[in-house]
Amino acid sequence: MLKNLGKLTGKVAVITASTDGIGLEIARRLGQEGASIVISSRNEQNVEKAREELKKENLDVSGMVCHVSKEEDRKALVDYAVKEKGGIDIFVSNAANNPAFGSILDTSERAWDKIFEVNVKAPFLLTKLVVPHMEKRGGGSIIYVASIAGYQPLPGIGAYSVSKTSLLGLTKAVSMELAASKIRVNCVCPGIIKTKFSKALWENPAAMELTNQMIPMGRIGESTEIAPMVSFLSSDDASYITGESFVISGGYFSRL
Repeated sequence: MLKNLGKLTGKVAVITASTDGIGLEIARRLGQEGASIVISSRNEQNVEKAREELKKENLDVSGMVCHVSKEEDRKALVDYAVKEKGGIDIFVSNAANNPAFGSILDTSERAWDKIFEVNVKAPFLLTKLVVPHMEKRGGGSIIYVASIAGYQPLPGIGAYSVSKTSLLGLTKAVSMELAASKIRVNCVCPGIIKTKFSKALWENPAAMELTNQMIPMGRIGESTEIAPMVSFLSSDDASYITGESFVISGGYFSRL
């Protein structure tokens, strides 16, 4: 296991939906790189479990409940990070949901609104909250976690795919406005990763075999393979990179 590589020493990182899967591995990697991390999710028990797990690894971690679609929770998360950690240098927006499966034209208005509220609106509103604190620190890094589905809509999750395409546009728009403030804005787009979200694929041998045939590298990815890119984009190693989206998909088709 990596032990405080120091690349992010002195930095404060806030990560949403970071108690399992990709979010937890991002939090772990940023902590290993020396960042003081603030984790969050909708479930208090999950926050406590993840916090204890990371503390046992001697990482500087704290956390709180945050349902990103609730204004009071968004504000509380940012205020907590500033009060407890002294500021915010890195913001990773990982929270997403998908309450609809099937034809995109069968998506109800309620499901559509919920998808965009969590997947697009919340990252935008959280960005507005963290930016003033990053400006006080002389700069920062914002990273949106989108999806390969933002480039190539996946069957059955059309509305979710469109929401992830929106994050590619948000990355471009926000990065242009914040470049002068030395705040870099980038996006990572995981392919099919072994998480709860993709459980239906990797628990079904036939579906897994078909999926692997679609991926040039012949396998689905792991959450630990997403975290290093986020760490890189959070660090000074990426000091001249902003407004970009990075696909991590094992070669799966990714042209918009």
